Amino acid sequence: MITVTGATGNIGRTLTELLVAAGEDVVAVSRRLRPETEGRPGLRWAEGHVGDAAGMRAPLAGARALFVVLGGELNAHGEKPELLLRTAADAGVERVVLVSSQVGATRPEAPSHARLRAFEAAVRASGLDFTILRPGGFASNAFAWADTVRAKRTVFAPFADVALPVVDPADIAAVAAKALREDGHGGRVYELTGPELVSPRRQTAAIAAALGEEVTFVELSREEAYAAMSHFMPEEAAAGTLDVLGTPLPAELRISPDVETVLGRPAGGFGGWVERNLPAFR
Repeated sequence: MITVTGATGNIGRTLTELLVAAGEDVVAVSRRLRPETEGRPGLRWAEGHVGDAAGMRAPLAGARALFVVLGGELNAHGEKPELLLRTAADAGVERVVLVSSQVGATRPEAPSHARLRAFEAAVRASGLDFTILRPGGFASNAFAWADTVRAKRTVFAPFADVALPVVDPADIAAVAAKALREDGHGGRVYELTGPELVSPRRQTAAIAAALGEEVTFVELSREEAYAAMSHFMPEEAAAGTLDVLGTPLPAELRISPDVETVLGRPAGGFGGWVERNLPAFR
């Protein structure tokens, strides 16, 4: 059995489907169960989150592997990560796959990623077989533009022509599924990126092409973007995100081969992500 945290998120939804399709028994864990989260053969839903080790005892019972992704706990000052990993080990878990972040490694001083760095350290010290995934920026961050694309056929974003190798969350899920199910990934750290550098202006063009309609790009200043982002994320996280988007380090511009190495196929591009998620922008 495999326990998947964050099972309703951009990675977790796909990962759960991949594991069930592969014949695994899966406990899908989310903070709140939704009406559509009804069980089917091989799948059971449970409430819980990685910041509550005691609440994870039941979802972990009988599991041999655990997928960990931080959601609202990313910037929280909650329980020590060691508590969750000890609970997992006590339940019989032998393998853990953690979604960390490229930024946590490239910018070790960034306070917004301190909790991820703590989780990485705890996973390494846990005695469990582990794999750490360090994705760069997510293609799915473009969902933030969906409302204005639908209403005004306009994207508002900073740093119009600064390009990064954004990764499709489906590729993160596919790599996680391999690491959870197969041997040979223990102790590995995979850096996950897309296959090319793509700027916000080019992302907008990809959305327009998929829609078959013109979509206008309006460049925000850093100050305007910071004000907007501070409404839905901590100020330090907003500032750190803008640092990466506006002045990426050489390591953050590197296109990693790890998706292709693990999956045996090239990483998916931003255009493919848009095609699969086009209803969000219609």
